[in-house]
Amino acid sequence: MARTTPLERYRNIGIMAHIDAGKTTTTERILYYTGRSYKLGEVHEGTATMDWMEQEQERGITITSAATTCFWNDHRINIIDTPGHVDFTIEVERSLRVLDGAVAVFDSVAGVEPQSETVWRQADKYGVPRICFVNKMDRIGADFPRCIQEIKDRLGAIPLVTQLPIGAESDFVGVVDIVAMNAVKWRDESLGAQFDVVEIPAELQAAAQAAHHELVELAVEQDDAALEAYLGGEEPDVETLKRCIRKGAIAAVFVPVLCGSAFKNKGVQPLLDAVVDYLPAPTDVP
Repeated sequence: MARTTPLERYRNIGIMAHIDAGKTTTTERILYYTGRSYKLGEVHEGTATMDWMEQEQERGITITSAATTCFWNDHRINIIDTPGHVDFTIEVERSLRVLDGAVAVFDSVAGVEPQSETVWRQADKYGVPRICFVNKMDRIGADFPRCIQEIKDRLGAIPLVTQLPIGAESDFVGVVDIVAMNAVKWRDESLGAQFDVVEIPAELQAAAQAAHHELVELAVEQDDAALEAYLGGEEPDVETLKRCIRKGAIAAVFVPVLCGSAFKNKGVQPLLDAVVDYLPAPTDVP
């Protein structure tokens, strides 16, 4: 059968995390927003598409690695939902070998947990480029800055903050896009399918500017022409920044970090954009 999507538009990714960080829920939302599944499957109801073994649905955890395909922005995304439970680490290792990239999901309350560290080390071993999704920003005790610090301290990675949360816990309404320097707010009544791109709230302007400056400095270092232009006083545009971030992410120089609440349907579309923008195609992998 002829391939309908060119190989450079493929993304073979895994979604990896500690148990209960919201990995399967994040995957379910991805399938929902890409039009792959028409009903939101909830893990606690035992209806999640990826948890197909009877035992998994009973226990609300993923034991085997399931694979599925969806489409986003003209790209084909093959997702492998890896187990988060420590007993199934060998299954994770097996799936990591076939991945080109991965989304690491963290619980914004619990931060970097032991199984996150184990899976992260395995991804390091196989040289898998990653982006991070700090999930559950709507939960009591959600702490985005602490998660960023733990990614540095416990995983030894350089986090590239591409979003800042707008509010936290029950006040979490959206994110500041540090690349495009605007804000995205989700509409609750549309199950998160609709969102508005608005100005960055005044109280987050200073933090956004600081994060943008840091992002630009890290990003342009990945590309000689962009660095030269920047040192010559030229601010990179969004396309240049995305190109540089992609280079750095694929080379595993840093990990782009996004945030949201998969359960509350906030943050999933930008996460899909980041998979397409920053994770490698099979043709990018040496």
